[in-house]
Amino acid sequence: MRHFTLVFICLILLVSLSGCGGVTHNRRTELKTMTSGDHSFAIKVEDSERFYIVHVPPNYSPAKEWPVVVMFHGGGGTAEYTMQETHWNTKADQEGFLAVFPEGTRANPSQPASFYGNPQTWNDGSERQSVGAVERNAADVEFVSMMLSDIKAHLSIDERQIYATGFSNGASMTFRVARELSTVFAATAPVAGGDWLVNEAPERPLPLLYLTGTADPLNPLNGGEIHIGSITYGVKAPVREIIGNWVRIDGCSGDVRVVYEKDGATGVAYSTASEPDEVVLYMIEGHGHYWPGGPSDLPESIAGKNTAKLNATNTIWDFFAKHPKK
Repeated sequence: MRHFTLVFICLILLVSLSGCGGVTHNRRTELKTMTSGDHSFAIKVEDSERFYIVHVPPNYSPAKEWPVVVMFHGGGGTAEYTMQETHWNTKADQEGFLAVFPEGTRANPSQPASFYGNPQTWNDGSERQSVGAVERNAADVEFVSMMLSDIKAHLSIDERQIYATGFSNGASMTFRVARELSTVFAATAPVAGGDWLVNEAPERPLPLLYLTGTADPLNPLNGGEIHIGSITYGVKAPVREIIGNWVRIDGCSGDVRVVYEKDGATGVAYSTASEPDEVVLYMIEGHGHYWPGGPSDLPESIAGKNTAKLNATNTIWDFFAKHPKK
């Protein structure tokens, strides 16, 4: 009888600890402390293997939740090169967040990525058949969603602070996720790329920073045809029109205020009733098609001049840090 009573009491204790009012299950206790540095991951998306790199800062611990910055490389780029180009990994170490570098798709997955021979690109929704990922109808939005779920399975992330930025074709991909995954991302920052899905309304207003050079031949300030040599990459809308669309989407007033003016770079902000810089436009005088503050890779004959008048990574992080999801 005493044995039966002891078993019964143990069962009651077990149920009370696992049920309501007892010790709650915390997913972070399942996550292992991951070493700092770069970690490569692969996931299956519609029968294709897709890849991404996560840079983990030195002080990472699963005991807290961490912001996430997703950086989409430009057309022809790679995750590895983009780290060197933008230094988001260094910024992650300084500020304490996870920097994520996804890889686009290329025509021949069995061969290494090459800017001219086997370029990686993003399906940015533009319907431009000259962009390989668009022609292949790559499932890039699905990839981004699955990638973030996979990251969550390995690392402790703050779902109120997931951000996206990208350059050129990667900027256009940033615009696409801003429109199609607006409930996932807290804010976005496209750099030197077009917004092609003007008829795709986001589910929620999304803070947006846009940055470009005034002398970028591959992202013309006043819009027009984009071409490299004899290949045409579509007709892009003027920058002011792109920003005007987002001012309306986010419900900003018509008032504009200058938030930055130095060395030929200017930043202007559009506000809402509750947010003074909901949409921000930075323009760099004389700057060509380069990540501002990054190295020159394309020849000046194709991309214009690299002025190094502004550090895009620092500017964008300052904007992200002020815009957690509300």
